[in-house]
Amino acid sequence: MKSQKEKAITFKSLHERPGCFLVPNPWDAGTSKILTNLGFEALATTSAGLAFSLAKPDLCRKLSQEEILNNAKDILAATDLPVSADLENGYSDSPDGVYNTIIKAGEIGLVGASIEDATGIAEKPIYDFSLSVERIRAAVAAKNTFNFPFILTARAENFVHRINDLKDTIHRLQAFQEVGADVLYAPGLSSLDDISSVVHSVDKPINVMISASFSVSELGNIGVKRISLGSLLSRASLGEFLRASKEVLEKGTCTFANNAAPFSEINKIFQQ
Repeated sequence: MKSQKEKAITFKSLHERPGCFLVPNPWDAGTSKILTNLGFEALATTSAGLAFSLAKPDLCRKLSQEEILNNAKDILAATDLPVSADLENGYSDSPDGVYNTIIKAGEIGLVGASIEDATGIAEKPIYDFSLSVERIRAAVAAKNTFNFPFILTARAENFVHRINDLKDTIHRLQAFQEVGADVLYAPGLSSLDDISSVVHSVDKPINVMISASFSVSELGNIGVKRISLGSLLSRASLGEFLRASKEVLEKGTCTFANNAAPFSEINKIFQQ
């Protein structure tokens, strides 16, 4: 197995080489091993995928720090790839709390993490600008204590919460860049023009979650560096699970078996 430092250097180099790269999101050890076997170069956890597997909704503060970090440990144990973690809002409102969360992330073997500016409070979904920046500053201070490069992704969550303010989103990302974030991410952007505006407004790598609206080549052509899948693989799996279950329940047929992964193929991956 590679050391944490070796994996960290590999992950950092992916952000520095020309072109974009993919980071899919497993939600457990099994999906981590499958994605590794397929040939991806790095992985990132998904809080939504984990939440759904635990019969919980994907809402900030529904998962505990312990649940997130234990899930990350399971994924790390199943792969030799660099792994970054979705740490939601750092499981704390305070900069000190975010600092401690990043320290714990590094201690378990992660080589990257994302911190968002969402509060988890419906009445006020986004932290005030100054507090948002101080939280990222604290995360940067924590990662700088490590003896390996830890890639911190700072997320501006306006569009996820229907605050469609591109100007404020870019302002936040620029501020996160200034205090030392390594990667910037504004989930929820729905047009290539908006994504391009973000890319050309900052000097750090941009992460975008792919959707049916964009292709990898389209995102790469406008300068996106890292492309994640978020909860898409989890929801695709659950979508097929729902369709198959409804078919056998409502129709009494099992045509979905024609699209099932061969037992031997899956078993072979887990025997390795």
